[in-house]
Amino acid sequence: MDSPPGRAASPDLSGGPAATPLLIACALGIEQLALRSALRSGLAGRGGGPGDTGPVTGPVTVLRTGMGPKNAERATARVLGTDRNRDAAVIASGFCAGLVPGMNPGDLIVADETRGPHGSTPCTGTGLLVEALTRALPGRTVHLGPLTGSDHVVRGPERAGLRATGAVAVDMESAATLRTALSAGRPRPVAAVRVVVDAPEHELVRIGTVRGGISAFRVLRAVIPAFLEWHRSLLLPRR
Repeated sequence: MDSPPGRAASPDLSGGPAATPLLIACALGIEQLALRSALRSGLAGRGGGPGDTGPVTGPVTVLRTGMGPKNAERATARVLGTDRNRDAAVIASGFCAGLVPGMNPGDLIVADETRGPHGSTPCTGTGLLVEALTRALPGRTVHLGPLTGSDHVVRGPERAGLRATGAVAVDMESAATLRTALSAGRPRPVAAVRVVVDAPEHELVRIGTVRGGISAFRVLRAVIPAFLEWHRSLLLPRR
C-alpha cells in the first residue's frame, strides 16, 4: 500500500549508520510504487547481474510529496529536517511532459538545471547520470537540458511557449524540490531525472491514464541503479 503524500517510505539499504543518505522525491503513488519496488526487488544493483552497480552506500528514502510545487516544498523541507536525512543527496524523479517534437513516452529527461518562479537551480553530476542511465536502459533515448516547472498540467500552445524558452520538459515538482533542498541549510548534490509520459505527439488525456503507461512505469522502475551510481560518485563528507 502506498504511503500518503508527504510520508516517506524508507527501505534501509545502508552499509552502516555513518553512510550518506539519498532522498528520492516523487509526487504520485504510482511513481513511488515503481521506485520502491525496484529497491526491494534487487534492481538496486545488489544481485551481480547485468544491471549490478555495486553496494548501496546509504539509507534510501523514497518520498511521495503529493502533486504541485507547494506540496513538494513542504514535504521536502520536512524530511530534510530529520536527523536521518539532514545530509541527504536529493533526486527529484517521476513522470513529466516532454516539450520537444519527436519525444516518445518512455524517453528519459536528465535536467542540467531546473527552472521555476524563483530562478534556476543547477544540477550536479548530469554527465554521470546520462552515462549511467544509458547503461541501465540500453535503447532508451536520454535527453539532457533544462527542466521547467509549472503549477498545472501544460497542454497545447503553452507547451510550445515553454519549448521556446529552451526547456526540454516540464513537471510540477522538480524545481520546487531542488530549490528547497539547496535552501535547507547544507550543501548537497541535487538532480532531476524524469520519464516522459506526455509528449507533443502523444498528449495525455488525464493524469489517471498514467496507470496505463506500462512502458513509462517500467522505465521509471529501471532508473534505480543509475541513481545509486550517481549517489556513490558524489557523496558528501559527513559533518
